[in-house]
Amino acid sequence: MSLFSDLTNLGEQLAATKKKLEHRALIGAYLKTLPPDEIALAARLIIGRVFSESDPRTLNLSGSAIARVLEQLAGASVDWDAIGGAVDFGDAVEKWLTLRKHAPQGKPLQLLQVYHTYEAIAEDTGPGSRERKDELLRGLLARATPREAKYVVKHLVKEMRVGVSEGTLLDAIADASGVPGATIRRANQVSGDVGEVARVALVEGARGLGRMAVRVGVPLKPMLAQSAEDVADAFAKVEGKFALEYKFDGARVQIHKRGDAVRLFSRQLSDMTASLPEIADAARREIRAHKAILEGEVIALTSAGKPRPFQDVMRRFGREREIEQTQRDIPLKLYLFDALYIDGVSLLDAPNAERWEKLQAVRGALECAERIVPRDVAEGEAFLRRARAAGHEGLMAKNLASPYAPGERGKHWLKIKPVITLDLVIVAADWGYGRRTGWLSNVHLAARDAESEKLLEVGKTFKGLTDAEFKTLTERLLADRTSEKRGTVWVKPNVVVEVAFNNVQRSPRYPGGVALRLARIVGFRPDKSVDEIETIQRLRELM
Repeated sequence: MSLFSDLTNLGEQLAATKKKLEHRALIGAYLKTLPPDEIALAARLIIGRVFSESDPRTLNLSGSAIARVLEQLAGASVDWDAIGGAVDFGDAVEKWLTLRKHAPQGKPLQLLQVYHTYEAIAEDTGPGSRERKDELLRGLLARATPREAKYVVKHLVKEMRVGVSEGTLLDAIADASGVPGATIRRANQVSGDVGEVARVALVEGARGLGRMAVRVGVPLKPMLAQSAEDVADAFAKVEGKFALEYKFDGARVQIHKRGDAVRLFSRQLSDMTASLPEIADAARREIRAHKAILEGEVIALTSAGKPRPFQDVMRRFGREREIEQTQRDIPLKLYLFDALYIDGVSLLDAPNAERWEKLQAVRGALECAERIVPRDVAEGEAFLRRARAAGHEGLMAKNLASPYAPGERGKHWLKIKPVITLDLVIVAADWGYGRRTGWLSNVHLAARDAESEKLLEVGKTFKGLTDAEFKTLTERLLADRTSEKRGTVWVKPNVVVEVAFNNVQRSPRYPGGVALRLARIVGFRPDKSVDEIETIQRLRELM
């Protein structure tokens, strides 16, 4: 068995360079040192994923729980303010244990031992589980060095911050195994488990990966879209003919049917069947195929049949109790838009136009998204106005000749949504990681409460600025710093920014009760003071 310290050393090496080729070489060399039964779990842990995406298990440990265990271990309260320069929670834990001169107890941690502890934490439920989870974590951290504890915490809170994406990991697997990258990616697309792809590639090679085909019951990664500014932009970006479909403010579902057995998966590949019984029943009753994988969007409706906000849909997803009551409170409607597999035939490589025809043949009475093939910009813009008038987000533009590429974000699909901009103020920022190490990048945005004149946070974003702008912004914010805690720098509210976003949603997480969805900075407003920023009342009106 390999040592856990080997994985942590790899993490430090990865974080020390921004060069993707070096990342690939380091990861490939490490994976080739592992015994077969450790490859899958190690590959996932490199990118901070403990279980496969379709695995329902979750560690469910909060930062406060980790702090509680650390205090039990050290016999002293954690003084986060005494820790300077930490870039994330894991880094702060390492620094604090180093200050406490923590010495590991017992034999060095082995990778499998750490992973089995993660499994035990995830699977422990019921009365007394909090205490048992604490004990499992305490035993793990007692044997860990400060560096190893850093990576245990990174895994627990899903903050790896070593600059490695799933794409880079796939490239490393291809390099290490000698299997073409396209084969690696297709296997990952249809399996939903990058760890298993790594194991099969390194142990069985291309032949083994070839057996990883589309299977009913195994969710595929959803195809993703880029953005278009408007209908004219879509005409400029899409080569050849394309269809326009209504874009809903709902939740994507992948429907897997085998006979009378139906399972529903979310875009994160989680099983949502129990939460959406009426959608499963409709699919079971209507789909005209013995085996099928179809894709659609679920939206919530008002009593008048109008779309409700996205967060209302989310109240149904993942719910395990009071299902019947929430069905009455939040009725849902399904709109289909793609067919990925029908009765033994994979349609991933079939063009979009053909997949749409296949969908019409098997959908029964289930509705599909409104769709046209526009002849010109004017017809497309009229269709967009219809979508907005019906209460939907906007449109999707889909190349009629395009295959279905699970997990890929390309120009074959474009989303067209009107963008709103508001002026807000930065009140804090988080230290960056990977390419942005040393910069303040994830900024906390606030609006003004017109009644109390307080500034209330409404979201965070790291999108919209260039590297040069982030460097300049970091200098500006550090000059206004008022405090720092656990990787977050709080600042005087002096920097006003123009922020684009898609919509406003209710949020119990923020004191104002609202949050921006998909926010990005589009510019600085030095001409405006904090007294001129948008109010929380205005954001509530936009919900």
